[in-house]
Amino acid sequence: MIDKVVASAAEAVKDIPDGASLAVGGFGLCGIPVALIDALHQQGTTGLETVSNNCGVDDWGLGILLKDGRIRRTISSYVGENKEFARQYLAGELEVVLTPQGTLAEKLRAGGAGIPAFYTKAGVGTQVSEGGLPQKYDADGNVEKASAPKEVRAFNGADFVLEESLTPDFGLVHAWKGDRHGNLVFHATAMNFNPLCAMAAKTTIAEVEELVEPGELDPEHIHTPGIFVQRVVVSPTPEKRIEKRTVSVTDTSGAGTAEQQAGGA
Repeated sequence: MIDKVVASAAEAVKDIPDGASLAVGGFGLCGIPVALIDALHQQGTTGLETVSNNCGVDDWGLGILLKDGRIRRTISSYVGENKEFARQYLAGELEVVLTPQGTLAEKLRAGGAGIPAFYTKAGVGTQVSEGGLPQKYDADGNVEKASAPKEVRAFNGADFVLEESLTPDFGLVHAWKGDRHGNLVFHATAMNFNPLCAMAAKTTIAEVEELVEPGELDPEHIHTPGIFVQRVVVSPTPEKRIEKRTVSVTDTSGAGTAEQQAGGA
């Protein structure tokens, strides 16, 4: 078996060229391949097309590439929480292909499974299927490019829209554990889009918090088999952020919070 471990994140991404398409794991700020994104940012790669549930926030994740104008086009589901994203989109600097979240997940899964296209109910009767969804504006705020109509076909009396699968050039994913052969285990909700990005990409690069030797991972607990992964890099202490923090208000009156009064925590 091939030892797929590389010495650094910089070495892992060094052959990603300008204009490459990237499938990037994560959901919100959970399970983001921060080390790989930072390395890609530092080497100056630009003109990228990203496939990701969202595009980071203004100062973290894919947001750092976006801020410096490195992303020309993105295929995403949720694009909130990023003011620079909105500014670039409305100013005609960024092309955006909005895709229903489940459809995006299936586009990646199907791509990894060798399925070129599939039918889904999601988006039928909307601009997703009928076309006209703004993808790029010009500098004056006019729609420069809009989505094209998609094929709709009836099955058992219901309409379904044809969606094409995705097979990006590279996949950047974050895993909890991995071995030298590229087998990966994700932790809790950090699994999210990571396994799908790993299987869809032509070349997948995984950053792992813990590297173990082959045979140490229980085969029944492996989420992504090493066949889908070409490179592994260790990132033992990644920064993990919370996108929105909700805390209870401290009560200094001695009466306690409403939750405490009601017998809550």
